[in-house]
Order: sequence, then structure tokens, then C-alpha cells
Amino acid sequence: MADRATGLTALARLGFTALGEADARLEELATVLDLPRPLLTDGAGVAADPDGAVDGMLRVARRDADAVRAVLADEARARSAWALFGASRGFADFYLRHPDELSRLPAPGAPLPTADELRDQLQEAVGAVDGFAADGSEESWVALRVRYRRMLASIAVHDLLADDPVAALKDVAAALADAAGAALEASLSVARTRLSTTLAMFPQADVAATAFAIIGMGKCGARELNYVSDVDVIFVGGPSDDSIAEARAVDVATRLAVQTMAGISGIETEPALWDVDANLRPEGKQGALVRTLESHLSYYDRWAHSWEFQALLKARYIAGDAELGERYVDAVRERVWSSAARENFVDSVQHMRERVTEHIPPDEVPLQIKLGPGGIRDIEFTVQLLQLVHGLSDDAVRVRGTLDALDALVAEGYIGRADTAVFDRDYRLLRVLEHRVQLRELRRTHLMPDRPEELRVLARASRLADTGDGVWELWEQVKREVRDIHVRLFYRPLLSAVAALPEEERALSPEQALDRLSAIGFTDPAGALRHIGALTTGISRKVVIQRHLMPVMLRWFADGVDPDYGLLAFRRISERLGDTPWFLRMLRDSSGAAESLTRVLSGSRYIGELMEWIPESVAWLDDDATLRPRSAAALAQEARAIHTRHTSVASAARAVRGLRRRELLRTAMAAVLGVVTLEELATSLTDITDVTLRTLLEIVYRDVVPEADRALEFAIIAMGRYGGAELGFGSDADVLFVQRAGGLDPERAQAHARAIVAGLREHSEDNRTPLELDADLRPEGRNGPLVRSLDAYREYYRRWSLSWEAQALLRARPVAGSPSLLDDFMSLADDVRYPAQVDETGLREIRRIKARVESERLPQGAAPERHLKLGPGGLSDVEWLVQLLQLEHAARLPALRTTSTLGGMDAAVDAGLVPEAAADRLRQAWRLASRLRSAHTLLSGRTSDVLPADRRDLDGIGRLLEFPPRSATAVEEAWMRASRRARRVFEKLFYG
Repeated sequence: MADRATGLTALARLGFTALGEADARLEELATVLDLPRPLLTDGAGVAADPDGAVDGMLRVARRDADAVRAVLADEARARSAWALFGASRGFADFYLRHPDELSRLPAPGAPLPTADELRDQLQEAVGAVDGFAADGSEESWVALRVRYRRMLASIAVHDLLADDPVAALKDVAAALADAAGAALEASLSVARTRLSTTLAMFPQADVAATAFAIIGMGKCGARELNYVSDVDVIFVGGPSDDSIAEARAVDVATRLAVQTMAGISGIETEPALWDVDANLRPEGKQGALVRTLESHLSYYDRWAHSWEFQALLKARYIAGDAELGERYVDAVRERVWSSAARENFVDSVQHMRERVTEHIPPDEVPLQIKLGPGGIRDIEFTVQLLQLVHGLSDDAVRVRGTLDALDALVAEGYIGRADTAVFDRDYRLLRVLEHRVQLRELRRTHLMPDRPEELRVLARASRLADTGDGVWELWEQVKREVRDIHVRLFYRPLLSAVAALPEEERALSPEQALDRLSAIGFTDPAGALRHIGALTTGISRKVVIQRHLMPVMLRWFADGVDPDYGLLAFRRISERLGDTPWFLRMLRDSSGAAESLTRVLSGSRYIGELMEWIPESVAWLDDDATLRPRSAAALAQEARAIHTRHTSVASAARAVRGLRRRELLRTAMAAVLGVVTLEELATSLTDITDVTLRTLLEIVYRDVVPEADRALEFAIIAMGRYGGAELGFGSDADVLFVQRAGGLDPERAQAHARAIVAGLREHSEDNRTPLELDADLRPEGRNGPLVRSLDAYREYYRRWSLSWEAQALLRARPVAGSPSLLDDFMSLADDVRYPAQVDETGLREIRRIKARVESERLPQGAAPERHLKLGPGGLSDVEWLVQLLQLEHAARLPALRTTSTLGGMDAAVDAGLVPEAAADRLRQAWRLASRLRSAHTLLSGRTSDVLPADRRDLDGIGRLLEFPPRSATAVEEAWMRASRRARRVFEKLFYG
């Protein structure tokens, strides 16, 4: 009993699971073969399913013990037998039908049969001479199928016992494709004999005079076939000489095709090998089975769909008339590689992949190795689309095989090394899994097993995992990896853009480049050509990728406002980033990053100049989430870290200016790309300015005020559009400075305060993105002290305050400094700006000042109707109207107590002070003026309140505001119309 237990334990270690049954079967096998039992089990460890292997061997041994004994007595070939029987019940059934074939089983380490060896073996099986088999009966078909499976077994043994099945995949798949071609060639030999002799349908001379070629498609054409898969083919026929008419030759060829297919997949005593699928032929199942070469080409030129050219990418002559087959392949090659230029080609390929997925039965989706999301088809479709698009102009990627294509695509820079490595590894893994599940029963399947015992066998057969759970987890991981890369690459906008390029723009030659650059919109084509040369000359991977990107990016630059500047800025950014690996990889692989980059660079000098200094900002284009303005809290946290980290005032201030510059760039890019609304833009610019001033005040205060004098309180009050949180690009920051001595000598406190203001101005100065701290709205304007104490403000407002100063305080908002001082100042401001008694004289004075401002403050020579701020219907009209209503009614209507122009307008509408229709016109003009000002700054990098008259500038502003190209007149008319309407409403409501 103990010996039996020990024996069962040994069986378990070898991988047996049904130990009792396995023990009994091994005993019976040893008896039938008259071989010692230990000799039988020596090779069992290599069997994926040792129980199944013993069962299969025993079934064969019961029929022919000598055949099984001969192979198991040979230690080397016994290992092959265990591997094959343990992986494939289908092969066990084959050897049960033909036990004598076991003698042909190769020993481990035997090389894969070559294409010539396979062809010779199968021709020998049917006794073929000069293309005609010795016998045209069904026995020849049986002999062909038996010999094919003999050769298939030798391929399987090599595969199952390879040191690394994943590495061996490519050679194994090629051998399987060669075997399929050899089988078709042998079946064609039988077909010729059947037609001319057995069936006597045609004279042998007619059959011999008929040129008939079989073109392998799909995996067979690419030499990456499965063990059991449909073999896709196209048949080409015609006369080989003048001895037979074309129609007669096509008739003969059609009969040859039918008989050849029957020899492979018809019902016989030996089961079919696989289905021969000719449905990729012109017109599919409805089309003629065989056509002449000329008929094929006529169809492809006139009627073929995009998917047909994608299929033809794999076309390869595999059997029949070699000269005709190669002529066919040569003739369709150029049509294949120009097909991506067809209208909507990329979309059609993408939609086809989606349809394939949609047609999978729902219960099979989680198990589909081939067709499901993250499966083999995702890799193949991605690679083929990349090939077809870039193969328009690059011969290097015009290869058939998936793995060869991946090598070519990465070598030419069309796909990143990391993605290629994952695709290559995962494609091989998926194909190994597919091969093993097909070997199991020698039948066509692409489904992962879901039973634990079958998963365990798959894990052992593939050697990809130790357990069934392990192989399933690997499969799930591979699916996730493949799907992620597929979605990123297969749907990248760059593919559609490359495919849509006119033929003359796919390659840039010096002879044509100047004319083409000028024709598509570059004003300095010679300069553009120099930039292109700098970007695309050399052999580095960066240069290779830029060379591929350049034709598409040039077209995108040309679609922008200033393509010359856009290209120059791109060159500078590229040079600044050097060989940074993520930069060009992102432009090539990201969903729209390259197009977005060309859009911001050709549309905004403000952005281009900042990106040259902050080139890493290109990475934000990969994700709209990173373009969205950061919250005030996040900015404040970073600013505090800066303050803590830096010991010197200069370095800390420099870091704060860097933060501001970076966030202004982020907001500008978001604005140009339509990621933020006008309100979000204003909020972001205000938050950036708030955080900048708060941090700089903390830095300067600690530097300027001695520790003994730090009872001094200091605060900054936002005014104007800054106070209303309505900043645009290029807006000044209107502010008031206030101090409270806190027990210090007043003159000493005032001296410290003046030093703080000087420090703020010094350290906020930034030539790249100026921050003008404008204190002109202080009491007495430019004639008054730059900073006052709170008591001085209180005394001034009590005794001397003018109506315009109360009006200015309507936009006052606390920003930085002592919280208690900020609160006290705002309390003082409320008393002044929201008086309990309305000062009618003051209101009349405000109306008078408004009229004077319009006539006196407009720049000399400026057309009033083009001035966005002071002109009729401009910003000041809307803002002054709201402020007048606030001075008049805010004391009794708390909703009017807001620093926001639009917020005040909404409150006025709710209170019945402004009709909704009138408010809508005022809002439209105010919003449009604000957008036009910011757009002008973004476009030119300069601040201006005047709508430009230059048509190119107007068109550029229009593009930023999402007008269509060449909309200079439309932009101008939109402003004139909005301002006229707003002015009429303003005059009625403001002047009465």
C-alpha cells in the first residue's frame, strides 16, 4: 500500500491529476507494450496533460502495440510523443487512425521543415510529376492529408519542446503557412489529374495550357498562420499560351479551384485539413471564383472598397503558376500602398474594426483571443493601419508580416520603442495561446478555455504560467496592455491627417518645397525651408520622427494664422527639448497633441514666446485635464513651498515669477484650445495674480521690515477689473496699498510701507509677462501718496472724497496682507461705496466725467468705434452703468454689492432696474470686448484696447474666437453690431 501511495505521489509530481485512473492505465500500457513502467513515465513530465497523453497512447497501443512500443522505447522520440499526445487529443486521434505514422515522429531538437521540404513531401505523397498527380482519385486526397498531418506533427513537436515558445512563434507560424501552401500545391496537382483523367472534364492539354495561381491572403499570405485556421486565398487564372482561349482557360481554372478546395476541405475518410476561404475575392461570395489578372485589376481600380486593399496588404503567391502569381502580387502592390489616400480611408478601417467586435456573441467576448478587445485583431488592425498610412510615402514599412511590420514601424519612428516592445511580446503571447487551444483538438478555435482543468493544461502547454489561474491573469493583463496601445495608436488623429495629405506634400524635395510652402500659406518659404532642414536633417531617431511628422505639421501650421512663426517656434522648442524622449513620442502617439501644438504656436505669439522658455509645457497638450487652470488652493500651496524652500529674496521672487509665468501659459493654451470659458479664464488669471501678490508680499515684508517692527500691518486691495476678478491677458493689476502702524512711529511705519511697495514692484517685474501694479485709483490719483495708513484713508474719504473715488471703491476686493487690516479697510470702503443717502450731485458728476472720458481719454487718432474699452458700447459703458446703479441702489439692495460687472448686471435685472433684453445686449458687448482684448494679446503678444484694422490680425483674432478662416470682416461686423446695440441701451439707461 505504501509503495502504491509513493507511486501515486510520483505521478502527481509529473502532473497527473486522476491518479488512480492514471496508475491503472499506465499498468495496462506497460503490459500491452511489454515495456517497464519506469521507462514509460520518463518523459511524462513534458506532457501538458499527462492523463490525456496516457489515454491517447493506450488507445493507439490497443490497435498497434508495435508502433507505440517503437516510439516509447526510444528515449528521445518518447519525449516528443509525450509532448504531442499531452498537448493534443487531435493528434492522438490521428495516430489512432494511422498508427504507422508514429514511426515518422521526429526527435526533440529537429529543425523545422523548410518550405521546399514541405512542398517536396506533399508532392511525393500524391506522386506529382510536372504538376499532375499520379492518381486523381480520393485516395490521393487522403494521402495528401495524412502526409500533411505528418509534417504538421513535426512542426508541433518543435514548437512544444522549444526552449522559448514565445521566441519560436514567428518561425513556427511561417512553417505552418509554408505547409498550407505546399498542401494547396499538392491538392492542385490532384485536381489537374482529376479534371483531365479521372473526371475527364477537359483534355490534359487544355489543363496544362491553363495558367492558374493561388494567392495566399491573411495570415497565410503573411507567413504567420495558425495550426487550424481558414486559409484565405484568391484564385487567378487565364491562358498560358495561344493554344487555349481565355474563356476556356477561366472555365478550366474555375474547375481547378473547386477541386483544389475539395482536396483540402471536402469530406473524406481522413478529416479535412482546414477550410479554404476564397471570399476575399472581388465581389466576395457573389463574385466569380476565378478571374483573369486583368479582370482583378479592373475591379480594384473601379469598385474595390478600402477593406479590400487592407486585405491585399498580405497577398503572396503560394501555389500554382509562379509567374502569374508574382505578376498579380506586383500589380496590386502599388494599389495597396496608395489606398490610404482614398477619401475617409482611415475612418473606414476604424469602423471595420468596431464592426468586427460588435459581431462577437456576447458570451464569447471575454474569451476571444483573436477578435475581442485587447486581442490579436487589435494589434493587427493597428499595425496594418499604420503601415497603410505611412506606406503611402515610405517603402520601408511595406512588409506583410505583423512582427516584421512592427520592426519596420519602430525603425522608421512611426511607433515608440516601448509600445513596440509591448505589442511584439503580447502578439507572440496571444498567438502562442491561440496555437495551444487549436492543438488541443486540432480544430479551429480562438476561445480561451474557461474550465479550470483546461486552463491548467493550457498553462503547461504554453509554459507561460505555472497554473491555470496564472495563465488567465496573464491573458487579462495582455488584453489591458494591448487595448490601451490600440486605442492610442489606432485612433490617433495623425493617421487621418497623413492619409489626407495631397500626394505632392507627402515628401518634401528642395526643388518643389519653396513653391509648395508659398502655395499653402507661408510668407517666407525660404526661411521655412531652413527651419525644416534644421528639423529633419540627420540620422538620429528624433530627426527621423520629425521627418515623418513634418509634412502633416506643415499643413496644420499653414491652416493657422501665422505659419511662419509657428514653425520657427516649433523649431526652437524642439531644440530646447533636445533628445527628451517623451516630446516627439507624444506628438506621434497622442490623441491630437501634434495638431494642438501647431494650433497654439501658429495662433499665438504670446504662447509661443512663453513655450520657448517653458518647453516642458508641451506635455500638457496630451491631456485636457492638465491644461485646465489649477485651483487657487493648489497654487497657494506651491507658493508656500517656494517661500519655505528659498532663503534669499531674489531666488524666492524669481521662483514665484516662474510659477506665475507657467500658469499664465497654461491658461493661455487652455483659452486658445477652447478648454476654458471666459469666466474660467478671468478667474484663473485673477487667482494667479492673487497668489503672486500674496507670496511676494510675504517675501518682501520679511526682507524689508525688521523683526522688531513687525507689528506693522500692510495690505493690498484689488481695484478695477482686478478687483472684479475680470482680468484678461495683458490687464494691469489695479491696487491700493494700505498700512497700519501697530504702535510704531507713524513716520517709521510709513517708511517701511513705502519700502514694501518698492520691493513689490521690483520683484514683480517680469519682462516676459509684465505685472503692472497700477495704484492710480488711490485718493488724489497720481498726485497722492502711493501708500496711506488706514486712518489717512478714512480721513480722506470723510473730508475730500470725490464721486469717482467712491465709484472706484465699488470694485475694491481684499487680496493680501493683514486679515484684520483688510477687514477694516473693506468696512471703510463699504461706508463710502454704499452710502445710505444717495448723492444726486455725485451721480450727475459721474455722468459728466463719463462724457469727458470718452472725448479726452481716447488715444489720439484712434477711431472711437474700434476702442474696446472707451469707445461707444465698449467695456466702460457697461461697467459705468452697473456702477452707477450700485451707487444709487446698493444700500437698499444687498445683491448689488458685488465687484463683478456681470454679477451686478444680473442683480440689476432681478431688481427690475434693467430690462432683460437690454441686459442681454450689454452682456454680449462686454463679453465680446473682453474676449477680443485677450485674443489680441494672445495673437500678437502685445496689449491693446483697439480692435486692429489689419485684416490678417483680425482674421487671427477671429480664429482664436472660433470664427472660420478668413473672417476678418465677420469679426469686425460682430463687434460693430454688438457695440452699437449696447450703446443705444447704455445711453437710454445711463443718461436717461
